[in-house]
Amino acid sequence: MSTSEKAEIVVVETAPPALGHVLENAQHIERRLVRKLDMRLLPTVFVIFVMNYIDRNAVTTARLKGLEQDLGLTDLQYSIILSSLYATYCTAQIPSNMILSYIRRPSIFIGSCIVCWGLISSLTGVTQNFRGLLACRLMLGIPEAVFYPGTMFVLSSWYTKKELAFRSAILYSGLLLSNAFGSLMAAGILSGMEGKRGIRAWRWLFFIEGAITICLGFMSMWLLPDCPHNTRWMSPEERHIAQARLADDAGEADQNDKDESALYGLKLALTDYRVYVFSIMNMSQLLGLSFVNFFPTLTQTLGFSTTVTLLLAAPPWIFSSIMCCLSAWHADRTGERFFHMAGWWWGVILGFIIALSSMSIAARYISLFLMACGYCGFALTAVWVSNVISRPPSKRAAAIGLVNGIGNIGNLMGSYSWKADWGPSYHPSLAISLGALAFSTVLAIGIRTDLVRTNRRLDADEKAQLDLVDRKRVEEAARLEGITFDQAMMKRRGYRYLY
Repeated sequence: MSTSEKAEIVVVETAPPALGHVLENAQHIERRLVRKLDMRLLPTVFVIFVMNYIDRNAVTTARLKGLEQDLGLTDLQYSIILSSLYATYCTAQIPSNMILSYIRRPSIFIGSCIVCWGLISSLTGVTQNFRGLLACRLMLGIPEAVFYPGTMFVLSSWYTKKELAFRSAILYSGLLLSNAFGSLMAAGILSGMEGKRGIRAWRWLFFIEGAITICLGFMSMWLLPDCPHNTRWMSPEERHIAQARLADDAGEADQNDKDESALYGLKLALTDYRVYVFSIMNMSQLLGLSFVNFFPTLTQTLGFSTTVTLLLAAPPWIFSSIMCCLSAWHADRTGERFFHMAGWWWGVILGFIIALSSMSIAARYISLFLMACGYCGFALTAVWVSNVISRPPSKRAAAIGLVNGIGNIGNLMGSYSWKADWGPSYHPSLAISLGALAFSTVLAIGIRTDLVRTNRRLDADEKAQLDLVDRKRVEEAARLEGITFDQAMMKRRGYRYLY
């Protein structure tokens, strides 16, 4: 038997189900695939993201019940504690997403990181001084850095560009609701656990929330999917359709070429000017939205007790999560991105103006609703990046990591822009945030204008379309969809950027 004949036998034995049978039932299989993802993947990442932000912001809630006094923290030290997490959180996102784009089992990688941050969060409850708390915050940023950009990469590996915004909003609503339910959970722990077994309530807060996260981490290793070609709880037909529909969505297969390394993907991202504009826009946006780390403190300026303050902090985030999902659903329906992001920033600016001009309880509470809705815009940032920088996957992963990692420098800067000395009005803080959102609006307008011009060039110039094509990925897309290369090229020529 010749070598070529042997190779043919291997191909037949490992080939996917008969392509004709799959294509005949493609729509039914695709609906089943999306339904399975929606029922298993989305609830899992939603709950985990709730705990992700609750664990990250537990230190701000613990502040209300004596953390600063027990550990002898000064105002500057408390600001350092808040910002220190972002020192590791920002830098770890890029390498973690590069790793994620090449490993075979993302579910194990992400699940292990969830267990690690739950353990570190629990250990925060045993700290006795500034140094111990600082060490925990620095370590916490490393495993937490994996989750959001990593999950966004996983979602973009399964959902098409017209499905991604709404699913990402469901994920991000977990963050928004964490601000609501985190406050409610904290209110129960801080009011009911004070002095139990001789332990302060703020320490119980870290113990209980960390333990919940550890359990979720082990469960996620089974619940989360891996790659479209090797997820264990998908049928062979579903795995094939998962790959084919993404190839159809972009006109290229969603896979890296054999000679493309993770570093190659990083190089592609670093040489794309849009990545830098997105990164600076995101950094400015998060500086403008950095009030989230001080939301309980801002709510406390209304003049109520600790428990009432935490309860009042919940409704703005519940409202924000609902609006986030509705906005993203409409963004998917229309394919529009800019106004679905920037419009919410303008609402935040209005909230800042109200807070700057009035100390009335009703007016300031309304302003908190407008501020919380600003995160409806942020929820679409990684979606827009995934839509614009979609291929190859290694470049998309690096771009998401860069934009989110650099962007979170805005949160780091924001840790120092809400000084206790500026309370209870926080006028300088509000002015800084207002200016940052205005600047991010200008950059978003620039991105939109650039994409409009690029689409017009693609409409007018066929050669410009061919310059964007990777022949190997188009050939793989043709194989997955059961069409010729020329037919796949016709689909690829119809690809346009969403703006």
